[in-house]
Amino acid sequence: MVRIITDSAADFEPAELERYNIACIPLSVMLNGKSYRENVNLSKQEFYELLASTGAAPQTSQPAPNLLFEHFRDAKNAGDEAIYIPISSGISGTYQTALITLDDVECDDCYVVDSLNATAGQRILVEYAVRLRDEGKSAREIVAALEEVRDQVVLYACIDTLEYLYRGGRISQTVYKLGTMAQVKPIIRVSETGTIEVPAKAMGMRKGMDQLCKRLETQKPRSGFRIYIMYTADRSIGETLAQKVAAMGYEIAEDQIVQVGAAIGSHIGPGACGVAYIAD
Repeated sequence: MVRIITDSAADFEPAELERYNIACIPLSVMLNGKSYRENVNLSKQEFYELLASTGAAPQTSQPAPNLLFEHFRDAKNAGDEAIYIPISSGISGTYQTALITLDDVECDDCYVVDSLNATAGQRILVEYAVRLRDEGKSAREIVAALEEVRDQVVLYACIDTLEYLYRGGRISQTVYKLGTMAQVKPIIRVSETGTIEVPAKAMGMRKGMDQLCKRLETQKPRSGFRIYIMYTADRSIGETLAQKVAAMGYEIAEDQIVQVGAAIGSHIGPGACGVAYIAD
């Protein structure tokens, strides 16, 4: 059997993890001096509620290495194969830590695949791994298939507030103040190397959504893979973007509108929306 493992940055809900038989390692977030683990003692909605009520700047951290060690060790002892698909190495040190952990376990049938992505972009790769597992593919075959498609993952998002980019030191105080006064909404994307870039800006959220939709025209989605709409805190924003994408002829089911959790939400804040898919 091939065991599929990811972390909570992939933004699966607990019921989905159970349905797809995916093991998930929770990432940690520190808020107002207290540490929480995603999907363990902190849901996505609870995270945004705490964010609003405390006003504190959240800090995220990698999972404890022993959690992944136990998954790999159990797979090895059971004679199973295992694939861990973590958050991008360009965003977190989780991938490098996983490689060290894999060396410690000494399991030839266990693998780590850098997603070079996060949230729904990472989720798409995990779902693809599950599909191939259920088709009877070996871990080695699944790894090769993931490495082949991961460069085609497209993820763009429009951020409602500059506050969290400013808090995280990604923009200056001058840019933060001027951008807030002008109602500038940054357009961010996950690059081919798995880092977060700011390639464009929009004057207002609706124009930002229009820019996201234009990406679907210039980089068309590949058939056979789902398109995901992402949002932070306010589902109605995600539903509005989903309606715009559906008007372009793409089918967007309810479960294709996903809430972004603390791993990425800590950096972009509430009121954001985005789209993720595999490009043709």
